[in-house]
Amino acid sequence: MATNIYSIMGATGNIGHIVTEELLKRGHEVRALGRNQEKLAALESKGAKVYPVEFNNSTSLAEAFQGATAVFSFIPAFYGADDFGAYQDLVGEAILAALSKTGVSHVLNLSSIGAHLDKGTGPVVGLHRHEERLNTLEDVNLLHLRPMYFMENQFWAIPLIKSEGINGSTLRGDLPIPVVATRDIGKKAASFLDRLDFNGISEFDFVGPEEVTLERFTSVLGKAIGKPDLRYVQFPYEEQRKAMLASGMKASIVDLLIELDRSFNEGKIKLTQGLNEDHKGSTTIEKFAEVFASVFAEAN
Repeated sequence: MATNIYSIMGATGNIGHIVTEELLKRGHEVRALGRNQEKLAALESKGAKVYPVEFNNSTSLAEAFQGATAVFSFIPAFYGADDFGAYQDLVGEAILAALSKTGVSHVLNLSSIGAHLDKGTGPVVGLHRHEERLNTLEDVNLLHLRPMYFMENQFWAIPLIKSEGINGSTLRGDLPIPVVATRDIGKKAASFLDRLDFNGISEFDFVGPEEVTLERFTSVLGKAIGKPDLRYVQFPYEEQRKAMLASGMKASIVDLLIELDRSFNEGKIKLTQGLNEDHKGSTTIEKFAEVFASVFAEAN
């Protein structure tokens, strides 16, 4: 098997660490890019070469990309930014500048379902801009991986469940969503990178094994944590906005997240491709509920 060199942005995150570990298992050289020193050390112990870098620093990124066969492009969600959209663009421009300097032949960009739209989808609009930005690269084979709503988003509900005994958000509880586990996304990304069989500019929608409503999802999670009567409540947009601001979140990201939920509720966020089994992860909500129960038990 040929050994390639991969630079993985966000290697310490839920998706990036899976990409890193999967490629290491396949015998490739992997450069793990991130900021969390402890998590980077854990990846180094597994054979990765670690690069502690700031993702808005194009010079540091270029050094980490130089000589790589392929790059996993990723803009992390920094909710502490005063202007979240501007932060996305800052990192995106740094990634573009670094790629332009290094002549990497393949880029797998982690994007999102809905990134084909240029407005009205909250933080996903920033990923649309990044797709358009990367599309200007010359002589690069570029794949935009567009996963659906993460199962792990339900971790955000743990404080609400513990304090109020309910799950809830501004998303409709009866809205079918093909939620997907980040582990499955990481494995799919690693598979694409291992094969490097994408050419030109392309997109790939990726979802979970089935569509589920948040009402059903909540019921499954409730049973897993010993709360079989746990119910889902849809909150009014303005009520949720005030609560998020009161928790200390910046207005920039709060407004974008509310807009994202509204776009789901109104049917703007939707698939753009016909799906076969290759576009679906294998983790069911019942299997994810086991992980959720463990995290719930450890949470304060």
